[in-house]
Amino acid sequence: MLNYKHLHYFRTVAKTGAINRAAEKLHLAPQTLSGQISAFEARLGVALFRRSGRRLELTDAGRTALAYADEIFHVGAELEEALQNRAAAPVHPFRVGIADVVPKAIAYQLLAPALTLAEPVRLVCREDRLEQLAAELSIHRLDMVLADRPLPSSMDIKGYSHPLGECGIAFLAARGIARSLQQDFPANLHASPLLIPGDDSALRAPLLRWLERKGIQPAIVGEFDDSALMSAFGQAGAGVFPVPLTTAPAVMRQYDVIEVGQTLDIRERFFAISVERRLSHPAVLAVSEAARLRFQLQDEG
Repeated sequence: MLNYKHLHYFRTVAKTGAINRAAEKLHLAPQTLSGQISAFEARLGVALFRRSGRRLELTDAGRTALAYADEIFHVGAELEEALQNRAAAPVHPFRVGIADVVPKAIAYQLLAPALTLAEPVRLVCREDRLEQLAAELSIHRLDMVLADRPLPSSMDIKGYSHPLGECGIAFLAARGIARSLQQDFPANLHASPLLIPGDDSALRAPLLRWLERKGIQPAIVGEFDDSALMSAFGQAGAGVFPVPLTTAPAVMRQYDVIEVGQTLDIRERFFAISVERRLSHPAVLAVSEAARLRFQLQDEG
């Protein structure tokens, strides 16, 4: 029989990454909590954590256990809410995982149509690395995952990648940086400070290849996993930064930056990953249909 107190302790340690921080949240002595985690691992017969410096990292078994633990406590919270709000009209949760490299503005544009359905849904968004979100999708913890790449074939997870659309790239910069660029695009990027996406982004490799083909050698001054953080650095004048064309107008308004050039040679792609080969979830269908229309109109424009 699963010990749910141990499961709660394990989940807290997994979320904080350290025994001491988890012990503070749980109001336990670190030694007591460590003993409880050891007892839980012994009960399951697997190691859930491995030490990496001062932090505890999840093993493969630990990541699987965390996905199930999240699901168990999520269902418990839904049960409590359902019992407390029995008189209210039913609102179905639409649980979406958003890969942390997908720009926030793109995520909003893609998901907004789900909120206009005749049958109301409650949007529940989770942001994480694609690998973790895919694991949660596989156990039906999520209804859909938004990503900038298809589900990797190397992952032993059954899922289907449905293309939502693709668009070109705009290069934006603070006004001071933009005024200092002397040449026409894309030559104006040569030797200019440039901010680029991090290793997890599907845009990074084609962007670097495009720069190489053009013979452009910018001064790469920063790499960012979070596009919003990259935009904030761009707003502060740290350098030129790329964004999907479909979100460029919104980013320019929000961060008070201007466009220094754009290209269709680099394409940012977006996918809805589901456990269904043929989409049937009403909210997922709404997202897919609206996305195709949005990207089609942009290409025609």
